[in-house]
Amino acid sequence: MTRYVYDFVEGNKDLKVLLGGKGANLAEMTRMGLPVPPGFTVTTEACREYLRTGSMPTGLFDEVEDHLRMVQNQIGKVFGDAKDPLLLSVRSGAQFSMPGMMETILDIGLGDASVAGLARQTGDERFAWDSYRRLIQMFGKTVFDVPGDAFEEELTAARSTAGVATDAELGTAQLLDLVYAYKKVFNEHTGRDFPQASHEQLFLAIGAVFRSWNADRAALYRRQERIPQDLGTAVNVMAMVFGNRGEDSGTGVAFTRDPATGRRGVYGDYLRNAQGEDVVAGIRNTMSLSELATIDPASHRQLLSVMQRLEQRYRDLCDVEFTIENGKLWMLQTRVGKRTPAAAFVIAAQLVDEGTITLDEALHRVTGGQLAQLMFPSFDTDAAPPPLATGVGASPGAAVGAIVFDSAAAEAATEPVILVRRETNPDDLPGMIAAQGVLTSRGGKTSHAAVVARGMGKTCVCGAEELDIDGDEVTVAGRILHAGDVISIDGTSGKIYPGAVAVRPSSVVRWFEGELTAHGDPLLSAVERLMIHADHRARLAVHANADTGADAARARRFGATGVGLCRTEHMFLGDRRVLIERLILGDDGALADLLPLQRADFEELFAAMDGMPMTVRLIDPPLHEFLPPLDELTARVARAEALGQDPGRDGTLLTAVRRMHEQNPMLGLRGVRLGLVIPGLFAMQVRAIAEAAAARVAAGGDPRPEIMVPLVGAVQELETVRAEAEKVLASVPGAPPIRIGTMIEVPRAALTAGQIAGAAEFFSFGTNDLTQMTWGFSRDDVEGAFFGTYLGLGIFAVSPFETIDSDGVGELVRIAVERGRAARPGLTVGVCGEHGGDPASVRFFHDAGLDYVSCSPFRVPIARLEAGRAASAADGSDSR
Repeated sequence: MTRYVYDFVEGNKDLKVLLGGKGANLAEMTRMGLPVPPGFTVTTEACREYLRTGSMPTGLFDEVEDHLRMVQNQIGKVFGDAKDPLLLSVRSGAQFSMPGMMETILDIGLGDASVAGLARQTGDERFAWDSYRRLIQMFGKTVFDVPGDAFEEELTAARSTAGVATDAELGTAQLLDLVYAYKKVFNEHTGRDFPQASHEQLFLAIGAVFRSWNADRAALYRRQERIPQDLGTAVNVMAMVFGNRGEDSGTGVAFTRDPATGRRGVYGDYLRNAQGEDVVAGIRNTMSLSELATIDPASHRQLLSVMQRLEQRYRDLCDVEFTIENGKLWMLQTRVGKRTPAAAFVIAAQLVDEGTITLDEALHRVTGGQLAQLMFPSFDTDAAPPPLATGVGASPGAAVGAIVFDSAAAEAATEPVILVRRETNPDDLPGMIAAQGVLTSRGGKTSHAAVVARGMGKTCVCGAEELDIDGDEVTVAGRILHAGDVISIDGTSGKIYPGAVAVRPSSVVRWFEGELTAHGDPLLSAVERLMIHADHRARLAVHANADTGADAARARRFGATGVGLCRTEHMFLGDRRVLIERLILGDDGALADLLPLQRADFEELFAAMDGMPMTVRLIDPPLHEFLPPLDELTARVARAEALGQDPGRDGTLLTAVRRMHEQNPMLGLRGVRLGLVIPGLFAMQVRAIAEAAAARVAAGGDPRPEIMVPLVGAVQELETVRAEAEKVLASVPGAPPIRIGTMIEVPRAALTAGQIAGAAEFFSFGTNDLTQMTWGFSRDDVEGAFFGTYLGLGIFAVSPFETIDSDGVGELVRIAVERGRAARPGLTVGVCGEHGGDPASVRFFHDAGLDYVSCSPFRVPIARLEAGRAASAADGSDSR
């Protein structure tokens, strides 16, 4: 029989697939001899079996009972005993930390009989009834989906009646009344009484954890973070320890380093006389750990020692959840902590300096996605108005948007929004994903809002106590703000500004531009160090897509080692568009007028990329981009004829447009087809390239041009263009050697790559068009039409235009590389679609054996970092 339950002493931190992250880490802390309450983990295999069959795996409850007896023996109490009950907590815990899963249920095992026994054994009647009301609230909400607001309304009424501000101030009598009110709420919403049998409570809670794997918010988060949908979650069952036993008790969350900046030191929040979820929920504002040192120095010292040991064991920033019960410290959870992108780079560099990890390992502590976030703008505070209020900067960034007060409004919004809440909970996850940023009036750096926002790279300000949120308005600094009013929030400083504040370039971008030095700045020093190492490790070169000298120069500053795509059709827009119209109308003089313009374009580009390869794609315009719309021309000609006027040039142009009109211009007369149909067009461009290169050589430069023929589907097309191009190149004195290759963007080209390689000195995959033609849809037409539905149904994990479709489009890439190099050993192969700057796609291209990727200048640093990470991972250097 499959084994489904493991005691904490039986696991370790490397069993996350089986025990989930939380269970594996609880086991590791137990093995380290840290003060962990006894407990056990129900495996992810049990969850997968439950999800497959819809019922509990055979023998699971018997295993749970066996391990429960072990816990009872260790504690010396019996689960379900009315006189001195053992109480349990139940927590979900998947392989990956995943907001949106089931919330923790505490105090399982309490009932009408055992609550009295708990009161007698502890000598604290208030504590017993407080624990009971918490159980009913958590159990009702998480197991039976009772609306949380129904319980919150009763709690608010109880505080109001008692004339107190916080739950901790409620007395025994009020808590007893609250229990009865909660039980009534439970009955009204479920049609049954609150379950009194302790084992029923436990088994219902385990089933609820399993079901929560498929909850909408959990599935949404997995899609957002690209976590596989079939992993399942583990369940962690642990003996209760109580932070709500009075002023010498409490609960907290702490980090071994600052998760926002990476600064060394212990950071966290502590809440006296509270249970575990109170801190994360952000329902009350907390005290700092330095204050804990004052009120309970012994527990504080022990906590620091435990955290130091954990960081040494995990070799990374760790976060922990802990409870102090009557002065005794208990560790409830640890994990490698989520952090901001800035903290990720700073901490990785610190750990290298400390000799904890290697530079290769440091590359795998950061990602291209995190670097991209560091390149986003920040607020220009010099131009900002006085802030309305200041909260806790919980997740850096600059976010501007209209106020919304609930998740549904954030999801429905068509403009950027800021989600404003007292505190967030897992139900708010869809709104947090949709919003530009999150603002709460309660909580700190360890609240739900802060932790989830940091994990997603969202700007977040928490604990802005000056905000009085009431329904659909918020009062702050004497002003009333309504839904739709625009605010700006700074996730670094915690400041909240009225209106839209102007932004300025990030310091990382300014460093790439050469405007700042890294000396003395921890973040820039870390970025510099890891980028240098990434370049050292990378096998893939990183080129840029650039159509102007300015773009090429910027790409070079950002670390590009060439231009992989210069789209010459972009040079024919604006004032030059009329020359294309003349060309289509058969005016041979248009080519002569275009030649000097093109030559000047290329000279500028060759100068910017001197000494580096410069791949120029011959013109590839869908003709509809250069011709007047058919309906517009038809109307103009009809109007002229109705007035008895000669339509003149419009009439001639209309005839040409009708002749060339296409229902789907993206698949029509473009690329190599256009060059073959319009005599002299490609020859003019080739001559301009050669003459510009010759001029640069004469000026002492080192141009390295390459000519790329677009949209080839048959080798005969390329052979025809190549023959003409070689004649032109031979006629230009002083031109350097110029290679001729092709863009693989038609599925047939990938499949016949062996033939095409006979006429091509290099391949460059145009993965944007290759994706459109392989899937049979146009990106511009379908992204808004059905991609959202496809993502929701799980047909796409991510848009194939964002990350390469490795099974379909990627297979064509692999086939073309293999067949092309078999026919021409040493064939240079690259990619020039925007997939070239996508982190996951860069890793695919490395594995597929490409020589370079090319992307927009802004994404060049991201591709450089990912190229280094891909190389070190391929060498087995990713120790994590």
